[in-house]
Amino acid sequence: MIPLGPAWILVTVSVWTFGSVEALPSKDFKVLYPPINSSEAIDCQCEPSLCDYAFWFRTVLDDSKVEFLGRCNNADRVTGPFAGNKRFKFSKKGLSFELRIINVTAEDGGIYSCILRDNQQNEMFWPGALLLPGVTPPTLPPTTTTKKPVRSLPCLCIETFKGCDSQVLWPLVGVLAGLALTIFCTLYYFSRLPKKCHHHFVKKRPMS
Repeated sequence: MIPLGPAWILVTVSVWTFGSVEALPSKDFKVLYPPINSSEAIDCQCEPSLCDYAFWFRTVLDDSKVEFLGRCNNADRVTGPFAGNKRFKFSKKGLSFELRIINVTAEDGGIYSCILRDNQQNEMFWPGALLLPGVTPPTLPPTTTTKKPVRSLPCLCIETFKGCDSQVLWPLVGVLAGLALTIFCTLYYFSRLPKKCHHHFVKKRPMS
C-alpha cells in the first residue's frame, strides 16, 4: 500500500512550482522490483502531443521527502541537482523521456514521477513508478480453471411422436417385423418343397 502523503506532497509541490498541471491516468503507475546492483529504466510517456521538457522527481517514502532530480529536454540537455550523477541518466527516446538508474542501491527506493511540458506550455503530471530495490515481488495466486459442464446432446425426435422412445422403438419394430416375415416365408417355402418334389417325381415316373 502506497502512502497518500508523499503523493499529495508531490502534487502540491508541482502545482506551486509549475502552476496548473494536468494529471495523467493513474493506471500508468507501476511497481518495479529491481535487484541490487542492477539497472532499471523508468519511462515518462508524452501522449498524444510532443513534449519539450521532462521534470523528474523522487519521493522518499521513509520521511515523505520530495527531491527534484533534474530536467531533460528534446536535445538530451540535462540540468538540475542530479545532472552530473553518473548513476542517473536522463534522455529522450521517441515520444517518451527515460530515467535510467545504474547500479541500483537500496537507497534509490521511492516514487519516481515526472512533469511533462509541451510546446504550448501545457504541463502534465505522470504518476510514475514505485521503485523497491532488492524486494521480492509478491507471488500471484495460481489461476484455477473451472471445467465447463458437459452438456448432453438434445434428442432430435420426429414431430409426430412425443418423446425419444418413439424414434428408437418404431424403427426397431419395423426391423423385427421384416425379419419375422422373411423367416415365415422361408419356412413356408421349405414346408411346401417336399410335396412339390414328390408330385413331380410321381408324374415323371415311366409307365410299366
